[in-house]
Amino acid sequence: MSFSADDHRFMAQALLLAQRGMNTTTPNPRVGCVIVKAGQVISEGWHEKAGGPHAEAVALANLTSTAAMNATVYVTLEPCSHIGRTPPCADALIAAGVTRVVTAMQDPNPQVAGQGLTRLGAAGIATECGLLSDEAHELNIGFVSRMTRGRPWVRLKIAASLDGKTALKNGVSQWITSAESRQDAHHWRARSCALLTGIGTLKEDNPRLTVRGITTSRQPLKIVVDSQLQTPPDAAVLANGNVLIACATDHATRRDALAAAGAEIVVLPAAHGKVDLVALLTELGRRGINEVLVEAGARLNGALLQENCVDELLLYQAPLLLGDTARGMITEARQNELTDLADVPRLHVIERRVISTDFFIRARFL
Repeated sequence: MSFSADDHRFMAQALLLAQRGMNTTTPNPRVGCVIVKAGQVISEGWHEKAGGPHAEAVALANLTSTAAMNATVYVTLEPCSHIGRTPPCADALIAAGVTRVVTAMQDPNPQVAGQGLTRLGAAGIATECGLLSDEAHELNIGFVSRMTRGRPWVRLKIAASLDGKTALKNGVSQWITSAESRQDAHHWRARSCALLTGIGTLKEDNPRLTVRGITTSRQPLKIVVDSQLQTPPDAAVLANGNVLIACATDHATRRDALAAAGAEIVVLPAAHGKVDLVALLTELGRRGINEVLVEAGARLNGALLQENCVDELLLYQAPLLLGDTARGMITEARQNELTDLADVPRLHVIERRVISTDFFIRARFL
């Protein structure tokens, strides 16, 4: 399928609009829309939050009832064809009299999955799909993951020294990386639907797990993996609620105390008294969680990697050397020690940046 330079330009504009919903649309996808007539943009819109109008509806609402007649619509995700919290966008475009709809990608939601484009085509509207599809997929990688795998996209964030250490032997880790790197990490927090840590990190650092220094209309869900429900009821993470604690054993007294402090408890036992991490991700997918950012210690990092629960690594490395007695990034949870480099998991680096004095690497597993 051949697209013109103008097609690329208008879809790129729609993708920029979609990015405005980066931190707010969960559990919905980020979507942008541009309406063009006679080579000129006559309206645009983007989806801001669940329950609010979709991008196409916003763009159409800016026009008079006949202004979109014979127009071309560029939208980053296939227009919906089902009735959810809002009416179907495919029907709205048909009623508006547009003659062409260009989409970046098909909606992976089984309730849509091509039906929106089919409905438009049946109404005589020319449809084309696949323009800047990689960019659109990347923008909604968590939504796609949840729709196709039933689980969120998981990013593991680690701040470390050049020799791969995350804290001194005594646990002191504040601060290894620069203030600029820490602020950059808050952007990843802001776009995430949930932040996940373990009981070890909670006990040592007492983190709040909140987005700070960035204007946002919502805070991500806070998740603590705590097998034996050892979270103190006065832990900072419990402030303002919105906390999920995953445990392996249901201690009634501890559960009641944590529930009174504002936490929701979910029991997901695995072998050896541990939390079933795969089941946890499935549960998060069921709850509409698209993207999870993990900020944990070496033990939970290792367990998540061992269970193939990590999709992407965010590594901030500071120009420090902490030595071999300092704490590492990952505690290996394998039963059998690796003896051949051919068996070591490989990663593909997709981004490198310098942030202040630090190095930032974003990588995905091959």
